Amino acid sequence: MKAPLQWGVFFCLKIALDINMENYKNKILVTGGAGYIGSHTCIALHEAGYEVVIYDNLSNSSFEAVNRVSSLIGQPIDFIEGDIRDADSLRQVFAAHQFFGVIHFAGLKAVGESVAKPLMYYDNNVSGTITLLKIMAEYEVKKLVFSSSATVYGDPEILPINEDSPRSCTNPYGQSKLTVEHVLEDLALSDNSWSLIPLRYFNPVGAHPSGQIGEDPNDIPNNLMPYISQVAVGKLDKLSIFGNDYATVDGTGVRDFIHVTDLAQGHVAALNYLKQQKQSLGFLPINLGSGKGTSVLELVRAFSAVSAKDIPFQFVGRRAGDIASCYASADKAQELLGWKASLSITDMCQDTWRWQSMNPNGYNSI
Repeated sequence: MKAPLQWGVFFCLKIALDINMENYKNKILVTGGAGYIGSHTCIALHEAGYEVVIYDNLSNSSFEAVNRVSSLIGQPIDFIEGDIRDADSLRQVFAAHQFFGVIHFAGLKAVGESVAKPLMYYDNNVSGTITLLKIMAEYEVKKLVFSSSATVYGDPEILPINEDSPRSCTNPYGQSKLTVEHVLEDLALSDNSWSLIPLRYFNPVGAHPSGQIGEDPNDIPNNLMPYISQVAVGKLDKLSIFGNDYATVDGTGVRDFIHVTDLAQGHVAALNYLKQQKQSLGFLPINLGSGKGTSVLELVRAFSAVSAKDIPFQFVGRRAGDIASCYASADKAQELLGWKASLSITDMCQDTWRWQSMNPNGYNSI
C-alpha cells in the first residue's frame, strides 16, 4: 500500500521540479534595460513569455522608460538600480534570482564621445563586462546575449558584411565592443560550458508603435535619426551632415537602418535559440540588420515625407571615425534564429515621428 503513496510523492516532486525548471528558463537579467534598445527588448521578452529583471545605473537612460514599459505590459517590472562595474551589487542580484541567462546592453555608445573620452568607454564597456562575466561564472549563469555592433567591422572591404568579415575599428567605441568580443572568444575557448552570442547590429532607429517609448538622448543627439526628429519638432535648428564627398549614391554616408522593434525580436530569437540547444555554443556572433543601405539624404527625405516637415540641413566636414558605407548580410540570423527584419524605412520614420511629436522633450515631456 505504500508504493502508490511513494509514487504520488515522486510525481508531485517531479511536477514541482518541472515548474521550477521552466521558471528558471524564463528569467532573464537585462543590463541596461532602461535604455533605448533595452526597453523595447523588455517588452518583446514579456510578450514571448520571459520574466525580466532590469539592472541599470540610469546614467544614459530614464526611470520613466521603466514606468512606461510596465504600463505597456500591464504589470510592474522588476528594476534594480546598479552599475555593472559594482561586483557586490551584481552578487546581490544573482543571489536573489535564478537566471537562465543575461542580455547585456549596459554600455556607452556615442562614437564622437568615445573619441574625446576613450578611458571612460574602456572602463565602462570593457571593465564592466569583465566584472559581469566574473559574477555570472560565480553563479553558474553561462548564457549571454551581448549587445555588440557593426562598428567591429571597421571600414569594410566587401559589402554586404557577413560574420566572417575582417574585424577592425576606427574609433574607441567600436574598439571597446571588439575588445569585449575578444574577451568572450577567449572565455569560450577556456571553458566550453559557455554560450555567448554577440549580436552585431547595425543602426537601430524607430520607436514602439504606441509612441510611449523611444530614443531619448540626454543631450544633443549623437545619432542621426533622433537629430532629424528633433529638427522636425523644432527642438534643434538644423541637421549637420558630416561629409558629402563619400563614394556613395549621393555623397553622404550609407548605413543599414533597422527598426528597434525588429532588433528587440532578434534578441528574443537568440534566447529561444539558446533554450533549444542541448550543448553549449561557445562564441557565436550573429549580424542583425536589414541588409539594405540607406544614405543620410535618403533618410532625411523619407522622414520629411512622413512628418510633412522641412528638415533644414548643412554639409560639414567628415567626422573622425566615420566610414562611407556599411550594411549587413543577415543570412545567418535567418538560418539559425529564424529572424529577419520586416519593417521598412517608412515604418522607422513614422514610429520615430509619433514618439517625438508625442514626447517633444523625450521622457521629460511629462
